[in-house]
Amino acid sequence: MTSNQTILKEFILIGFSAYPHVQTLLFVVFFCLYMLTLAGNLAIMGLTWVDRSLHTPMYLFLGALSFSETCYTLTIIPKMLVDLLDKDSHISVPGCGLQMCFFLGLGGTNCIILTLMGYDRFLAICKPLRYPLLMTNVACGQFVVSAWAGGFLISLIETALIFRVSFCIPNLIQHFFCHMRAVVRLSCIDRDFTEFIVTLMSVSGLLSTFLLILLTYLFILSSVLKIPSAEGKQKAFSTCASHLTVVIIHFGFASIVYLKPEASGGDDTLMAVPYTVITPFLSPIIFTLRNRDMKNALRKITRKTIVLKK
Repeated sequence: MTSNQTILKEFILIGFSAYPHVQTLLFVVFFCLYMLTLAGNLAIMGLTWVDRSLHTPMYLFLGALSFSETCYTLTIIPKMLVDLLDKDSHISVPGCGLQMCFFLGLGGTNCIILTLMGYDRFLAICKPLRYPLLMTNVACGQFVVSAWAGGFLISLIETALIFRVSFCIPNLIQHFFCHMRAVVRLSCIDRDFTEFIVTLMSVSGLLSTFLLILLTYLFILSSVLKIPSAEGKQKAFSTCASHLTVVIIHFGFASIVYLKPEASGGDDTLMAVPYTVITPFLSPIIFTLRNRDMKNALRKITRKTIVLKK
């Protein structure tokens, strides 16, 4: 009992050590995906900053989402890549707390920004005459600040609940990062209660933002069906297509992890890959390839670059 309650100074991340023969391959794959993710998000942020035609709430939200997702991947993937090459994957207890806090905070921020993007589309399609008054660039900035505040408020509460108690040995985290469920299982006291509370908070946040997005799209669908021309309907739907696709992927992958019953089994490490690596990779691709304005802005910048080189 005495050894079990030893004050821990660090955790050991088990990560992908269960798959030693493919760790090098995983490193190459994840590194390439990470570089492409960074390039995609930086391209979106750069285009929305440089091209004045993209200085609208819709693209300001998109730039904010790209920045948030860039920070989100920075909290997890670089450390994961190092650990794939390093056989001794450890992290200090304060470092684990910081990683968890930023991961949860930025994940919550992403969910809220996606909700705000749905609200923006709702106003543009359902309230077109009042849209310029309701959704100004200043209001957009205030919404984004609120998204960060809301995401990190919940994150700080969850992290404080988990790290308020001491941890018992063995100090092995069955994950490639400090996932809250994996860490809370190492708590010496109130383990089940803490896990229930933090899981309830995360699931409530996930479901509430998703239901709000679903509600906005029900109103959007109702308004679009009232448009008499087929061309008008197609134009309205096209402005929502990329956002809706990202929402389905984002909340779909996240729900697999957070709504999964404990008794269902499965490797949590592998199940976390889609929403920590794949979703951030797909998001900028979808927003650029399925968006005419982004593609036009990219062509414009490319032509200017070619002309300057000549």
